[in-house]
Amino acid sequence: VQLVESGGGLVQAGGSLRLSCAASGSIFSINVMAWHRQAPGKQRELVASSNSGGITNYSDSAKGRFTISRDNVKNTVDLQMNSLEPEDTAVYYCSADVRSRRGSPYRNYWGQGTLVTVSS
Repeated sequence: VQLVESGGGLVQAGGSLRLSCAASGSIFSINVMAWHRQAPGKQRELVASSNSGGITNYSDSAKGRFTISRDNVKNTVDLQMNSLEPEDTAVYYCSADVRSRRGSPYRNYWGQGTLVTVSS
């Protein structure tokens, strides 16, 4: 299973970016898909998550500004980020809990990350 992120880049404060993540490979079903980020010198943190039923969860810093959405047919998850702040500068990673075949356990997979830089 591979997760590939795209959409990172440089944006001015107050601007918007949309990150996308596509899962491919041996996929029977996906439970939670999520976005995380790691800023320089800081620990990785959960930004937003979405389960297969559409229940979403956001960090306090993401609430009201970021929106996670997923396509269960295409096995993709997006993160729409609005009102970006310099503090949002980080490498953003997507993750997914994937069941590769019926009856197998879910395994957690991660993408390689995409850099988001917000200038002041």
